[in-house]
Amino acid sequence: MSHIRVILISGLSGSGKTTAIKALEDIGFFCVDNLPILLLPKFLELCEQSGGEISKVAVVEDIRGAMSYWEIRSLPNHEGQEGGDAIERKDPFEESWRIIRDLQKEGYPIEVLFLDSSDEVLMRRYSETRRQHPLAVQRSIGEGIRLERERLQGIRDMANLVIDTSPFNVHQLRERIQRYAMEGLGHRKMTVTLLSFGYSFGIPHEADLLLDVRFLPNPYFVEELKRLSGEDPKVAEYVLQWEETQEFLKRVQEFLRFLIPLYEREGKTHLTIALGCTGGRHRSIVIVNRLAEMLREELQQRGTVLTLQHRDAEKR
Repeated sequence: MSHIRVILISGLSGSGKTTAIKALEDIGFFCVDNLPILLLPKFLELCEQSGGEISKVAVVEDIRGAMSYWEIRSLPNHEGQEGGDAIERKDPFEESWRIIRDLQKEGYPIEVLFLDSSDEVLMRRYSETRRQHPLAVQRSIGEGIRLERERLQGIRDMANLVIDTSPFNVHQLRERIQRYAMEGLGHRKMTVTLLSFGYSFGIPHEADLLLDVRFLPNPYFVEELKRLSGEDPKVAEYVLQWEETQEFLKRVQEFLRFLIPLYEREGKTHLTIALGCTGGRHRSIVIVNRLAEMLREELQQRGTVLTLQHRDAEKR
């Protein structure tokens, strides 16, 4: 088992990876941006030989790294022919994920931090900076984003934590990245986040599990409850009075009791469970709050941290 902490930052182009790597560099991480994934094993081997001088490293691995992998494999060999792997036409993205998994099996505690963002925000950022999206050379920016999201799905699925950077400015993202890095120094167990949201404002990109509570009776159509939020006891009483609500909560609690230990066993450090209703102001808030009450004591006994977020509570 390696004693070097490795944070591998990946994500969509324009999602804030440069800000993330600089934030880690400022708190003492040895950082490398855009290291071709093919060189990652050798890089970590050299870090091991530093005599303890390098104890925590951060590496950015994204669409550019996978493309660099292909370019390296395609270089002519001493006989002037293409590299063997290029002839076999291996998928560079699948090879990238395989290299990461192999390193983890060898004992490198690689944490994958994936930065996501909404398509609208990414397109606005590219429009403001006038930068070229790496996959939009012969296609629109929107098509490039869609293709990149598809190709990076494999590493997103491997992530210990997914952060949706859409609502963050540079300073907020920097603080969030550094907080994640500092949390990891305590070697505590997983953090579980219960997140309420409204489907009207889009699905949260950071969600690991997504549950729809729009099947429950809606307080919005009750005149005296319409302008209140799910934090109000009157709204909570209305939502929780139904038999289907109680049955749903019971089944979700059992479901999470089964899942959370399995996620912990796989080394996942953050688990985000998103529950959505139409506007994110009534039903989803009530269900998140009640579910937290049902799970809090049990999770605390396990050493698991529970946090709540109501993303769309103030939106109209």
